[in-house]
Amino acid sequence: MFIDKATIHVRAGSGGNGAVSFRREKYIAAGGPDGGDGGKGGDILFAADTNLSSLVDFRYKRKYAAENGENGGAKRCSGKSGKDLVIRVPRGTVVRELETGRILADISSDEPVVVAKGGRGGAGNQHFATSTRQIPRFAKPGKPGDELDLSLELKLLADVGLVGFPNVGKSTLISVVSAAKPTIANYHFTTLTPVLGVVKVDDRQNFVMADIPGLIEGASEGIGLGHDFLRHVERCRLIVHVVDVSGMEGRDPKEDFLAINRELANFSEELVARPQIVAGNKCDMASEEQINLFRSFVEGKGYAFYPISAATRKGTRELIGAVASALSQLPPVKQFEAQPISDEERRLREAADRKFTITVENGVYYVEADFLESLLMTVNMEDYESLQYFQRMLRQSGIIDALEEKGIEEGDTVSIFGFQFDFVK
Repeated sequence: MFIDKATIHVRAGSGGNGAVSFRREKYIAAGGPDGGDGGKGGDILFAADTNLSSLVDFRYKRKYAAENGENGGAKRCSGKSGKDLVIRVPRGTVVRELETGRILADISSDEPVVVAKGGRGGAGNQHFATSTRQIPRFAKPGKPGDELDLSLELKLLADVGLVGFPNVGKSTLISVVSAAKPTIANYHFTTLTPVLGVVKVDDRQNFVMADIPGLIEGASEGIGLGHDFLRHVERCRLIVHVVDVSGMEGRDPKEDFLAINRELANFSEELVARPQIVAGNKCDMASEEQINLFRSFVEGKGYAFYPISAATRKGTRELIGAVASALSQLPPVKQFEAQPISDEERRLREAADRKFTITVENGVYYVEADFLESLLMTVNMEDYESLQYFQRMLRQSGIIDALEEKGIEEGDTVSIFGFQFDFVK
């Protein structure tokens, strides 16, 4: 099954929490803090796999998570970093952030790309000792990893895209000029998936040609099959527009030519401006007058025209030579520019994720905030300095201000994840 679009959810690993620990050695009455740092959470990377040609695997599995970092330990032992998760996709897959639509990665090269970064590990209490605070009973929690909804879109990596109405002979053409073996029959929409074929020009030159399923009028608006596959033409350096010049099915080749170019323009102005060569197919069943009239029409619009008969291979050598010559003058296959999430934006998103709610019941102020759960694990509420640290974190997150807006008074009870304490201004 050919699937070229998919939606998935990814979560990079969270960083491990820093440890609260103190040296406990013989002959050392009061050892200093030695809590180790938490390990970094695993990243999520995307990598190209030449053995894959479809996104069908993502229809059955939609959630992916990297490994969390381990918590720090005693004796300044840092936690182990979480393992990265590598998601393998077909070469040419474009990864977008679902919410914003921006491109995070174009998986077209051999280099894996980090799409979601793992969270930083928290600092152990060894880092918080000072001349006035020699026994810090708190540590920092690990940061959460990036969590994203992603859209995956496969855009074939091909030098040349064959476009044209159904049954004009595109599949036959690619089958005779390459080793590709598409399904060929005398009815519309025989080709239901794009077909790639490598065309060998000589010992030094070859190129990749893609047979794009037949377009019809209205394809850019979702009519027929063409809308689903127009995206596969976007990377092509050159378009070969195949037209049936024989008019065997009662169609006007001029109108067909104009209609397909309108669909290309409606899909993308950049696409219709792409260099284009016109192949007038089924010339073995057309009159000289038909061929010459169409040639004059096409050349009058500034396009090169090559009469061919894919079924008999007549003219295909000349066409391939012209394609190879044109490609030698064109830039490489298009790659989409990525717009990865910046560190600043990541910090802003992290701040936005620090959401909390406050409810008051029977004089108790209940604070609900997911990000506080890991913080509570790294502080000692029976220690004054640790409690001060916790209070600073509440202040920085805006919770103290929100409690005061709710009318809290000194001595009122605050409850967070079952831990209760008296509010002190």
